[in-house]
Amino acid sequence: MSARYVVGIDLGTTHSALAYAPIEEGESTAAVEVLSAPQLVAQGTLEARSLLPSFLYLAHASEGPQALPWDAERTFVVGEYARSRGVDAPARLVSSAKSWLSHSGVDRRGAILPLGAPEDVEKISPVEASWRLLEHLAEAWDARFAAADPALALAHQEVILTVPASFDAAARDLTVEAATAAGIENLTLLEEPQAALYAWTLARGDRWRKEVKVGDVLLVIDVGGGTTDFSAIAALEQDGALELVRVAVGDHILLGGDNMDLALAHVVRQKLVAEGKEIDRWQMSALTHACRAAKESLLNDASLASAPIVVAGRGSKLFGGGLRSELTREEVNATLVDGFFPEVPASARPSVRARVGLTQLGLPYAADAAITRHLASFLARQVGAVEKIPGFTRPARQGDAGDRAPKLLHPTAVLFNGGVMKGSALAARLIATLNAWLEADGAPPARVLAGADLDLAVARGAASYGLARHGRGLRIRGGTARAYYVGIESSVPAVPGVEPPITALCLAPFGMEEGTEARLPPHELGLVVGEPVRFRFFGSSVRREDQAGTELDAWKDGELSELSPIEITLPAEGRREGDVVPVKLHAAVTEIGTLLLEAVPVAPLKPDERWKIELGVRSDS
Repeated sequence: MSARYVVGIDLGTTHSALAYAPIEEGESTAAVEVLSAPQLVAQGTLEARSLLPSFLYLAHASEGPQALPWDAERTFVVGEYARSRGVDAPARLVSSAKSWLSHSGVDRRGAILPLGAPEDVEKISPVEASWRLLEHLAEAWDARFAAADPALALAHQEVILTVPASFDAAARDLTVEAATAAGIENLTLLEEPQAALYAWTLARGDRWRKEVKVGDVLLVIDVGGGTTDFSAIAALEQDGALELVRVAVGDHILLGGDNMDLALAHVVRQKLVAEGKEIDRWQMSALTHACRAAKESLLNDASLASAPIVVAGRGSKLFGGGLRSELTREEVNATLVDGFFPEVPASARPSVRARVGLTQLGLPYAADAAITRHLASFLARQVGAVEKIPGFTRPARQGDAGDRAPKLLHPTAVLFNGGVMKGSALAARLIATLNAWLEADGAPPARVLAGADLDLAVARGAASYGLARHGRGLRIRGGTARAYYVGIESSVPAVPGVEPPITALCLAPFGMEEGTEARLPPHELGLVVGEPVRFRFFGSSVRREDQAGTELDAWKDGELSELSPIEITLPAEGRREGDVVPVKLHAAVTEIGTLLLEAVPVAPLKPDERWKIELGVRSDS
């Protein structure tokens, strides 16, 4: 059944949204609309809103059904009411599902959320939490479009689902798994910073081509609820036309609004303790949720000087015995600006603290909360990102360093994305710090691209990208966001306490396009079949010169990072369990964006015999 719409979905840490546009003939760009999703905003009160808070509340049986138009007996809540209930009953609230989905240190298919909840609360997995959020959007879509015409169900449309650019292959695959469970079938993944840029070009119309010139390097700074993402996109000339190419992606940084909410909660907690009030673990959790709401109110409404904080007291109802305080605008600015966006030199790097042997199970937040230090590190690591791109020439500008070797990548324009950047003081501090670095490195200041939609840009941009796939709009090229490698264990004598050395073999070079194959050298390797084995994969965002077949030390200079391994038992195919089969490797990036590694036996037992291992590496199309 042919799709009638392209649908963009932003599955965010704190908010999710859905935008769409019709697929129709013609050269003009169709209008991208945002779906107003019906959701409970209070017990028994339903409203349609463009943003769906990414919170899931597991209601107690005594609260009765949490009825929706399409499900009168639902026992859980997604959206605004779920978020507000979390202040009163945090043990029943699932939040930051997207961050948990990227946490390789836990069983992401295991029932672990809400973390630390009492035994009477039925727990769910990060994958299920994500699919419930997507399911709500799918049901809201179907309720509006498919009631009269089943052909318009979301399952039959082209869906573009966004993920952080820094999501590793496992997190991307689990995102696809969650979407499939929600009934989304025709699916493509798109990096969020790219979606934000698509949305910006859509909003600016033809004007954007006057604001972006050949030689520009666009820095997308995306600070969301759970992650901070940096992407660099170069503007170059290709066949006489302007073309945008994503040239660099930052590492996965679990740092964003969640960290800021917790920091603000500590500020309020200190005030409450000074008043002689004690706060237990669950009240602290509720206080964090309350501070999130207060922060958003203050960032969204410049006329507010403060926002009230109310948390239920132990053994009491919300009103009467609750904990009451307030969060002021001055406290928000001081905590967030100086704590998360300190003025630092370009040589600053994120601090690394020694880890304690025993720690509570939780999200692996970044050890350093200073986003400016993470940005400095990204720009320094990517200093040569545009130097060898065909068609890229930076025009001479007043203030350029000339022949002096730069110490960091020089962006010429900045596009902000993510709800955190609504704080004008935060954006101002970030751009001032960046421009101080550029000035010290002999480069002109970067300009801010105006007109960004910080709430709905990612969903709108995903739908716009869907139109671009049909030839209606500019398309950002990029290919794989990293170079990918497979680990090969060396054959050496066993030594007690020493693991055999691992060599990393490049399977997919940086920027390898979908639908292409990699030519690997005809080396023979041994493949273990018939028993459980573990494939180790590595990625690099800085090794741009490696070609398919390049071999190097897996731990070379810290340039490779290990990805989540794939544990699998390959069928013996008529051989004995544990046999080591001589094979040659073949690698390709498929049309749907997975890295396909095939092991072809040198002496096959049947025609076209091979073993396949897939790793999700999609970056945009």
